[in-house]
Amino acid sequence: MRNPPKAADLDEFDRKMLKVLAHDGRITVTALAERIGLSKTPCQQRLKRMISQGVIRGFRAVIDPTRLGTDHVAFTEVKLSDTRQAALTAFNDAVRAIPEVEECHMIASHFDYLLKVRTRDIRRYREVLGERIGSLPHVASTSTFVAMETVIDKAH
Repeated sequence: MRNPPKAADLDEFDRKMLKVLAHDGRITVTALAERIGLSKTPCQQRLKRMISQGVIRGFRAVIDPTRLGTDHVAFTEVKLSDTRQAALTAFNDAVRAIPEVEECHMIASHFDYLLKVRTRDIRRYREVLGERIGSLPHVASTSTFVAMETVIDKAH
């Protein structure tokens, strides 16, 4: 099995395509080809290749959380009571089932995971923390940091 491509495997046209697609995933192949200076067929072939290689993982709508009433963001540090592989796997599987957890990162620090949790308000966050996050497998303790303002959010 071939290893996934590294950044060095991408040429100038690939990088230009990715930059354009990161800002406008709905651009047509014809318009994309024009923007990067290729004809349509090679542009389409490159796009298919990058999708099949996993360089492009998908396309999605960028939704404004404020319009949905979910603009309360908290970052939650989670310390586990057990960090053997079985415990990590159990935690990872269970945390994926919490819709309010927008991101989950294993961290090399004095705690084990950092969660980005998005809710409608602090009351709902408290419910999610107490009822869902606190009861995840092997959770020993949590600590919360509430975001007052988002300065950069490249995912949204």
